[in-house]
Parts: sequence; structure tokens; C-alpha cells
Amino acid sequence: MELDPEKLPPAERYGLLISVIQPRPIAWVSTQNHKGQSNLAPFSFFTGITAQPMSVCFAPVRNRQGKKKDTLINIESTGEFVINVATQQSAEKMNQTSAEYPYGVSEFERAGLTPLPSVRVQPPRVGESPVSLECKLIQVIHLSEGPLGGNLVLGRIVYVHIQDPVWKEGKISHRDLQAIGRLEGSFYARVTDTFEMPRPRRPS
Repeated sequence: MELDPEKLPPAERYGLLISVIQPRPIAWVSTQNHKGQSNLAPFSFFTGITAQPMSVCFAPVRNRQGKKKDTLINIESTGEFVINVATQQSAEKMNQTSAEYPYGVSEFERAGLTPLPSVRVQPPRVGESPVSLECKLIQVIHLSEGPLGGNLVLGRIVYVHIQDPVWKEGKISHRDLQAIGRLEGSFYARVTDTFEMPRPRRPS
């Protein structure tokens, strides 16, 4: 099978991407508007960028009607957000926060999650998440408008919260973190079947 993406409708391009790029880590992003109303939503187009400065990026696409999602609206307005790690234990509640609630409705309340105060940004972090990254906006890159239009949010990590059970001898193990990832469609993956391959040394 060979495909020309320009000949596919946006929904089919999206379906192809999430089928090929997997498993994908989940950025469970909490934001806040100027009225102090919090928002929480998961995004699986997410990765780290660099350690200098310590930074991450995620892509909140527009919805199928071409409207910006609440997360992007809040970040463009305030320049702040928190990325929380979604785990096996919080999977169901994380999924609940992906519902399209009206703007200003708190997904923390709807999903029964605990908002905890952050240190250097205004949006709260998720108390049920073992790791939370407080971020300041670096840049939003608008790639396209319309249904499923793309936006890339770059953020600098300004503070890190790690719960004691997953922080052992200055490290975090995937066995303790128990993060989940997105697959195609409505499928998710657990990090339970892993293997190790040390990086090869430079040939002498």
C-alpha cells in the first residue's frame, strides 16, 4: 500500500498518524484562564525537546469543527501550563477529562481529581499524578487552521514535582512510574513488557 497524504481527508490522515506513531506518551495538561477556572485534558502528540533548557512540546490540534481547544486558548492567554503523567491507576479519570465539556467547566471536578497548587505557575497540578512538570510557554507554532488543524506548543519546564514512591536514589524507573501510552483508536498500552539494550561503545 502506498498513500499520498494530500489525497486523504484530514480525519484519515489523523487516523493514519495515530496508527503508525505508537505507543505515544500522554501529556495530561492542566491550564487555567484569567478567571481562575481550571482545565485538564490529555494529548498524545507529546515529547521532550532538550535538557538545555529543559523543555517539552505537545500538539493540541483543533477539534473536528475547526475550533481551538480550551487548553490552547488558556495557554495563549496566560503562557502557563502543567504537564502531568497519566498512569495505570489514573487511566479512567484521565480518559474522562478528554470529554468536550463547555469552556470554564473544571475537568478536575467532573473526574473527581485533586487539584494541588503549583509553585511557579498558576494552573494547578494533578494530585493523583506521580510527576508534574510546571511549564512556561516558549512559543506556539500554528501549522494550520480548520478541522484537526495543527498547533505545536513549546514549553520550558520551570519546576518539577515527583512523588516519593517513584523517586529512588535520584532516579525514576518505569516499573514505579507505571505510565500509560496511546495506541490506535481507543487502545492504550501499559509499560509491562520491556527489554534492555545498552548503547554500543564506540568502535576502537
